[in-house]
Amino acid sequence: MIIVDDILVSDEMKEVYFACDLSACKGECCVAGDAGAPLDEDEISVLEDDIDDIKPYMTESGIDVVENVGVFEYDEDGTYVTPLVKDEECAFVYWKDGISFCAIEKAYNEKKIDFQKPISCHLYPVRLSKVGNSIAVNYHKWEVCKPALINGKKSGLPLYSYLKQPLTRRFGADWYEKLVLRLES
Repeated sequence: MIIVDDILVSDEMKEVYFACDLSACKGECCVAGDAGAPLDEDEISVLEDDIDDIKPYMTESGIDVVENVGVFEYDEDGTYVTPLVKDEECAFVYWKDGISFCAIEKAYNEKKIDFQKPISCHLYPVRLSKVGNSIAVNYHKWEVCKPALINGKKSGLPLYSYLKQPLTRRFGADWYEKLVLRLES
């Protein structure tokens, strides 16, 4: 474990090689699991503001869920999470060629909204947690990401490099540069 500006970072950020392989995993991380993606409180209001621009990219069942329960639910720990369709895929999933994609990100890429997607999704397979007054950055091991581990090893891409954009989005460019210096020294 290393510490960068009071942020605790797992050694796995350097040791694990990772690069998503959607053709192999089919976006299963957006479908499997016991709850939706974690949401920060400020992301909820953004989703509420942007939902009309996101809906054209959602499935009918996802739209039904959002219209009935809203853009968030609570998981068993009381954490804000994205709602699920029939306790399976995220309500914001859409399908193309058997692969699940994010309707929020699609709306962002089409320049309909300014919000890319929840930071927890952008950071995956990393999960953030509170440890006292600090934030911990930890790799979340999950069987559905096995193809990404194989792909990451082939490409020689350590997890911290693969996650440069979302880590920078969450913690800032200066913090990311400090992280790189610590991990590469």
